[in-house]
Amino acid sequence: MTTAGFTPLQWLALVEHELLLFAGAFFLIGALDEFLVDLIWLWGRITGRIRTPRLRDGERLQSPLSGIAAVFIPAWREAGVIGATIRHALEAWPQAELRLYVGCYRNDPDTLVAAMAAARGDARLRLVILDSDGPSTKADCLNRLHRALAEDEQRMGEAARMVVLHDAEDMVDPAALGLLDRAIGEADFVQLPVVPIPQPASPWIAGHYGEEFAEAHGKGLVVRDLLGAGVPSAGVGCAVARGVLVRMAEAHGDGRPFAEDSLTEDYELGLGVSEMGGRTRFLRVRTAEGRLVATRACFPARLDSSVRQKTRWVHGIALQGWDRLGWGRNPAEIWMRMRDRRGPLTALVLAVAYGLLLVMGISWAARGAGFAYPAAYDPTLQLLLAINFAGFVWRGIWRFAFAARQYGVQEGLRAVMRIPVSNLIAIMAGRRALFAYARSLAGERVVWDKTDHAAHPVLMREQGARV
Repeated sequence: MTTAGFTPLQWLALVEHELLLFAGAFFLIGALDEFLVDLIWLWGRITGRIRTPRLRDGERLQSPLSGIAAVFIPAWREAGVIGATIRHALEAWPQAELRLYVGCYRNDPDTLVAAMAAARGDARLRLVILDSDGPSTKADCLNRLHRALAEDEQRMGEAARMVVLHDAEDMVDPAALGLLDRAIGEADFVQLPVVPIPQPASPWIAGHYGEEFAEAHGKGLVVRDLLGAGVPSAGVGCAVARGVLVRMAEAHGDGRPFAEDSLTEDYELGLGVSEMGGRTRFLRVRTAEGRLVATRACFPARLDSSVRQKTRWVHGIALQGWDRLGWGRNPAEIWMRMRDRRGPLTALVLAVAYGLLLVMGISWAARGAGFAYPAAYDPTLQLLLAINFAGFVWRGIWRFAFAARQYGVQEGLRAVMRIPVSNLIAIMAGRRALFAYARSLAGERVVWDKTDHAAHPVLMREQGARV
C-alpha cells in the first residue's frame, strides 16, 4: 500500500528525518546559549570577578541593624508550616529592629491560630488580617502588608529601611538579615540564593528542584549579576530598599507596589527596580564554617503539585512577562529576558524530541524485522546529531558538578538520572501554561494558585533529619 508515492515506512522515515532536523536545530540553539553562559561563568571565576566570599569568624551579622527591617510573609491555608517559619525566624534573627508582618485571611482561622501560637509573646510580630475572604492573590496580601507597614511608620514617626520578602514555608538563615542590611546600603534590591531541601520520600519529584536551583543560583543569576542585567526576585530571601518600594507604589498610581494582576509579582519586583534605574544584586556568601547563606525550603513532592507550580512560573514569567515587562534596553537584559521566556519553546522541543524517540523506536523495530532499509543521514544531519550529543554530555557534567557541590556526589549522580523527570515536568507545565495564558487573555481572573505545603526544613530538623 502506498500513499502519494510513499509506503508507510517511507513516510515514517520522512517524519523521523524532519523531527530530527527540528529538534536538532533548536537543541543546538539552546546548547550554544548555555555554553555562552558557561564560558562567562568560567571567565568570571578565573579572573576573580565571580567568587563566593566567606564571612570572617569575628563578623557578627546578628548585631543591631542599620534601621527597621520589615519582613513580609503572605499566608493562605498554611497552618501546617507557618508556626515553624515564624518561630525559627524570631529565634534566628534576634535584632530588635526586626518587624515580622504575617498576612492572614479572615476565613482562614487555622493559619491565624498557628501564627499566634508561634509568636510566644514576641512584640516584633505583626499579624495582619485581611478584611476579605481568601484566597485573593499573593500580591493583594503583600499590598495589605505594605499598607500595615505604612500605618506603623506613620504612627512611630520612623520609616523602615528595607522590606524583605519570604514565604510561609521558608527556613531563614541566621546570617541573612544582617547580610541584607549591609548589602541594601549599596544596592536597591538584593537577592540571596534559594536551596531546596532533599526529601527522602520524594527523591525524584522534590529532588529535581535541587539541581535546577543549584545551577540557576550558582551560575545563571551569578552571570546575570556580572553582566549588569536586572536580577529578578525569587519572592523569598530578597530585600528592597523602602524608598524604592514607595516609588514603585507611586508609579502604579494606586499606592500598591505589588502587581495584583500578575501571577509572578515577585519576579517583576526585581526587574521593576532595575527599570526604575535602581541597582540590583545577587549575593552569594558563605559563613566562616562554609554554609551558604540562603533560604532553605521544601518544594512539591508530588507530580501534580510540581506541574501546577511550574505552570504558574511559566505562565507568569514567560507568557505574562512577554507583554507586561517588554524586553529591556540593553543587549544583556534582552538576552536574559529571552532566557527567562524560553519555557514554552523548551516544552515544545522536548515534546518533539520524545515523540522522535517513539518514531525511531518503531523504525528500528521495522528495520530489525527486515521491513525497511537502514536510515541514511546526510553529513549535515550527522554533524548536528554529534554536536547535540556532545552538548548533552556537557550539560550533564555541569548539572552533576553544581548538584554535587551543594548536596554531595550521590545527589550529583542522581541529578543526571533525574533529567528525564525534569523534562517530563517541563513538558506538562508548558502545555498547561499555554492553555492558562489563553484563558487569561479571554478574561479569566488571576487567583492565588498556591502550592500546598506539608514539609518544612525546621520540622524535618526537629525530627532528626539532616538539613
